[in-house]
Amino acid sequence: MANPKSLLFHLHKHWEVVEILARASRELPSFSEAQILAAVGKASSVSDLDERAGVLRALSNADILQRLPRSSALQLNPLVLEFVRGLTREHELGLSSVLQARVEALREATQELNEGVEHDNIDQLRTAAARLSELLRQISQQLDQDRHAILELAEQAKSGDSGMPLARRYRRVLDAYDQYVEPMNQMMDTGASGTFYRYLESAEQSLDHAAWQLNIQGALYSHRLQLRQVAYQAKELRRTGRVVAQQCADTLLPLREELRQHNTLSSAISTLLGEIRKKGLRRTLPARKEALTLPVWRAERPRRISVGDDILEVMAEALHFSPQLQTFPEDPEPEQSIIADWVDEQALKERLLASLPVEHLFDWLTQHYRDLPDAVLLRLYHELVRNTDWQCEQVSDLSTTDLHNVRVHHFPHMVSSL
Repeated sequence: MANPKSLLFHLHKHWEVVEILARASRELPSFSEAQILAAVGKASSVSDLDERAGVLRALSNADILQRLPRSSALQLNPLVLEFVRGLTREHELGLSSVLQARVEALREATQELNEGVEHDNIDQLRTAAARLSELLRQISQQLDQDRHAILELAEQAKSGDSGMPLARRYRRVLDAYDQYVEPMNQMMDTGASGTFYRYLESAEQSLDHAAWQLNIQGALYSHRLQLRQVAYQAKELRRTGRVVAQQCADTLLPLREELRQHNTLSSAISTLLGEIRKKGLRRTLPARKEALTLPVWRAERPRRISVGDDILEVMAEALHFSPQLQTFPEDPEPEQSIIADWVDEQALKERLLASLPVEHLFDWLTQHYRDLPDAVLLRLYHELVRNTDWQCEQVSDLSTTDLHNVRVHHFPHMVSSL
């Protein structure tokens, strides 16, 4: 068994060599000594063969490199390989069945948690919470690794040899979509067929109920804190799962659509060449006086479109929708003038005409009709300003007048005869 400190020391010292071997292990499961010595020379400027052999011995003694049984070939320690791939984001795409099995295990751990709460068994409850925490961590880690693996697949497909046939270049992309993204989308469906969100929501509810039950019973704070932390893990995983599924689909769907359009174009060109071979060029592509253009047509192919339960529910509601009439309030009746109840308007106008010119109309009203309410006085002021029997001119100086209940800031009006 390797010494962990020695392994980490040599991993730090010879990281460039280990990184090259980890990247090459995607295609080569094992290496010969000559291949490893070449990797050492590539990672460093060491040209002496003895020094390269020393690096090889150091990696072997630290258990970073392991010899295969009944062979002289060497391979990277699986633990080291997984560690390096995790740090360099060069993961292999996982199996959707493994992810589904872990999601199914959430249901069993949730049942164990509910049994612990029902029988007041703290040990069983803590064991189930720890199991749920580990499952949530593993699912979150696999989703993150698979996301980076799909991004790596897409980058390799885009940067591949342009002379290679498109179907061959995108073969791994199509396999990843059919074998991973489609099953993951079915598992993360929000309908009755999806298990991911359903089991996570059940685990959240059970954890919250268990924490509430322990709080009532006066359990230790550490026990309640453990349940709350696991519940936070479940909530975060729901968000992560939605983001990862959307990102994987957005990454692979354009490449899949590009390949489908390329296949359609290739099929159309082959059909056209067949028609030319049978009928000849003139009969297949007759010359037109307007312009020489290729015929445009589309090969009809049957397509199957499936609609989710949520869309069907929305469509059913829209089909049976009946608009509801909204009753708006009627326009209020105009208020009748209340000035006539307080003052004789004709007498007031005659009195104002006799006092012309008036430099400050509002002050004149407050002096002669001080007993009027504030609302009546303000309305009377506005009506006098708009009256055409005299000339009103607004002054640019701001003035303040105190009434019974309010203080009015205004620009005074000067009234003079026509």
